[in-house]
Amino acid sequence: MVAALYPPIEPTASGYLDVGDGHELYWETVGDRDRSPAVWVHGGPGAGSGPTVRRLFDPNAYRLVIFDQRGCGRSRPLADGPHADLSTNTTAHLIADLEMLRTHLDIDRWVVAGASWGVTLALAYAQRFPERVRALVLSSITAGRRIETEWITRDMRRVFPREWNEFASAVPEGERDGDLAAAYARLLTHPDPAVRGAAARSWCTWEDVHVSLAPGWEPSPRYEDPVFQQVFARLVTHYWSNGCFLDDAPILANMAAIAGIPGVMIHGRYDISGPLDTAWDLHRAWPMSRLVVIDDAGHGGGSMTAAIIDALNKLR
Repeated sequence: MVAALYPPIEPTASGYLDVGDGHELYWETVGDRDRSPAVWVHGGPGAGSGPTVRRLFDPNAYRLVIFDQRGCGRSRPLADGPHADLSTNTTAHLIADLEMLRTHLDIDRWVVAGASWGVTLALAYAQRFPERVRALVLSSITAGRRIETEWITRDMRRVFPREWNEFASAVPEGERDGDLAAAYARLLTHPDPAVRGAAARSWCTWEDVHVSLAPGWEPSPRYEDPVFQQVFARLVTHYWSNGCFLDDAPILANMAAIAGIPGVMIHGRYDISGPLDTAWDLHRAWPMSRLVVIDDAGHGGGSMTAAIIDALNKLR
């Protein structure tokens, strides 16, 4: 893989979209209106998007849409405090927001790309609105299954026992054998800001541990920001403790809905937080998909970026 990031580029347009329930989504577009439409669906939940995403897409080929999901990034309001109402922050709401954004920007069909949690949301959106999706480019594959979050929050103890013990010890002793995401979600609404801050830091520390076994993996600087810690931890624990709101519409069971849509799934061999079986199971259930395994990547890193750019370029 030799594809390199495209040069830095500024948005062509940007704004806020009122999606109801008191939420306004930040969005931006890169590239001319006559280019092929594409949208990037960020991870997390709650990670938000950044300017590097713009450099994955050839500006001479794509009109790229970037947005921040409810409660995070530049969208308003942020889910950064105990009083943030998350009752209208569910997968169904995010799918509806994405479709409202497509309509707002007068786009008929688009390429949907995303990473990590963004893969789960992109697949859920495509299954709900297959007629609006031209192709999918997905990296660091997830499907929002409870078995995946159970792996990360509990089974990963077998890989990182010392770090997991610190992670589990941050919740009350009586809750350590239960749903750890739910226990953290409760701590993150505690009236004492010191308790909330400690829980957010502990959750983000664990997130930075489990994403890779690749040699030389370095911690992400985004977890140093206390506001990001609060937003990210609150939204991840909210979604994970509720089964990503997919119990009634599991993605793997509904792959027939996108059987006719072409897609590329890219996954790192060193991605210990997301074992390759999820990508493999989705690939087997999706006849129009191609699975690319990156031998030097974890949950990102290595040649992952080059593989994403290569897949997007082949769709030009």
